[in-house]
Amino acid sequence: MAVSRTRLLCSVAVALALTAAGPAAAASARPAAPDGLREVLFVGNNWDGTADVIRSSGDFARIGRISVIPDKAARLAEINADPVKWIYFQAIRNSVGEGHDQFADDMYSTPDGRSVVVSRPSFADVVSIDLTSGKVNWRFPVAGYRADHMAVSPDGTRVAVSASTADTVHVLDIATGRQLGSFATGAKPHENIFTKDGKYIWNMSIGDVNTDLDSPGWDWTKGDRHITVVDATTYKQVKVVDMRQRLDAYGLKDFSDAVRPAVFSSDESKLYFQVSFFNGFFEYDVATDKITRMKTLPKNPATSEDRTTWVNDSRHHGLSMNPAGTKLCVAGTMDDYATVVDRASLQQGPLIPASKPYWATVSGDGLDCVVSESGADQVTAIDFATGRKVTSVPVGDHPQRVRLGHVPADWNGTDA
Repeated sequence: MAVSRTRLLCSVAVALALTAAGPAAAASARPAAPDGLREVLFVGNNWDGTADVIRSSGDFARIGRISVIPDKAARLAEINADPVKWIYFQAIRNSVGEGHDQFADDMYSTPDGRSVVVSRPSFADVVSIDLTSGKVNWRFPVAGYRADHMAVSPDGTRVAVSASTADTVHVLDIATGRQLGSFATGAKPHENIFTKDGKYIWNMSIGDVNTDLDSPGWDWTKGDRHITVVDATTYKQVKVVDMRQRLDAYGLKDFSDAVRPAVFSSDESKLYFQVSFFNGFFEYDVATDKITRMKTLPKNPATSEDRTTWVNDSRHHGLSMNPAGTKLCVAGTMDDYATVVDRASLQQGPLIPASKPYWATVSGDGLDCVVSESGADQVTAIDFATGRKVTSVPVGDHPQRVRLGHVPADWNGTDA
């Protein structure tokens, strides 16, 4: 009964927030699922090569599971036959994979809800998997030897994927896997974001995150890291943002300029972003090209101060914003918590214990932040209005990316 009252209060709070925020905020609310489809959350279980499909809001109960590596035998045979591919496969396992293969980094469903498109780091590719048969529709090998974060265009027809060892982003037709274009980035491209009008793609490069040269004095060895902004039609570069210069101007010369997860405000005038080794985030004003605010979040006293023990240079990795644009949700990866931060005041809410939370997204109804707990093999929902935990749901081995998508209304999984 207490949970029901809380949810009711949350609904009222969100309604009031949308009313107060005006048309821009209200427009950011998600539309209803297309006819014949059901909105869901895809949870990529990176180490076991599956994706759990759960309800997009409410109790977040699991609907079904799919394998994202139905062609595993063929891919391994291909890798074992090529010494260079085998070396990179092993390197991924023993560095960024923490001793595990990486089979499910990012994923988006197709507009018709019939397939899910997945980037697979260890197989250096992107595949489309049929949600009914579980079979591969198409496969696109990326340049180099590792695939990473993706982004989908606002109309759902294009997907951008980072080829991290080739310093390249590919843009693919989501239905066919045909490459529509590509562009060069900084060292080790990571996060991709389409602007809401679909005109631009922002790519964040993070450099070499698997070396032990982690002290500020060795930061220059991590590579050329910057934000690359390109025209999403021509894939020509229109702007480069080097956060090194902006951080220096803010008085933070010892901070890493490797931009990790990031999220725009609803009007895209502000970009909020995390950087390597930092327990917090920054606010960047797009028009003035300056960092305007910084939020430092609490350190967990149990977290070692030895930077080489932090996974892939992450201290905090995961950031999302509620539809009203009033709250940010932060995954404090190495500090083992997640928290909701008021955007206006930058005051954080309760620190919700979470085991190595790796990503933060928004529930389908916009009420909750959904965090993947990679250390506990579960996802946890946190109420944006109260900052309190709503529920946790078990998923597969090492959940990372969590994305909203659609499946057929009567779908309940394939044989994983």
